Amino acid sequence: MATDTLSALKAKFGAAITAESEFRGEHALTVKLEALHAILTACKDAGFDYLVDVSSVDHQNASPRFEMVYELCRLADQEHLRIKAPVSEDEEAPSATDLWPTADWHEREVYDMMGISFSGHPDLRRILMWEGYPFFPLRKDFPLQGRPTDMPDVAFAEVAPLEGGPFVTSAGAGDTIQGEPRARRV
Repeated sequence: MATDTLSALKAKFGAAITAESEFRGEHALTVKLEALHAILTACKDAGFDYLVDVSSVDHQNASPRFEMVYELCRLADQEHLRIKAPVSEDEEAPSATDLWPTADWHEREVYDMMGISFSGHPDLRRILMWEGYPFFPLRKDFPLQGRPTDMPDVAFAEVAPLEGGPFVTSAGAGDTIQGEPRARRV
């Protein structure tokens, strides 16, 4: 049961766990970056054998700017646990590739799209963008229309037709149902 795991983690790591939340039966812990690898190791030892995803959030004007998010699952009882850790622009997150080999490509994607580096990663290089690309496309300060490029055969160089497109929500729609792009279909 997740509550047993949470109690064990809180007893072992105490002040390194800075916040706890629960939503729809899934628990999340926010932890200090310096304790992240040790807490992930304890989760792996507690049976969380499946690393579902590694992602990040850009809180553009906050300090620290980024937040790492690890989605874990214990396959035996289908328990899910989310571990989050704040990361500033000048810090590296510890790699989890020694715990779950699948973290390799997840961390490479976070590095490529957000610019967060991982200490101890065996092959930290871009996975989607080409080597030498100077930007991080999922950061909030990256313009929606993209950046101009001198490589028209490789990258889209025109303004992206996003305004009013099928995947753009309407912010002033009043409620989330009317803001959903599919609600605009006639």
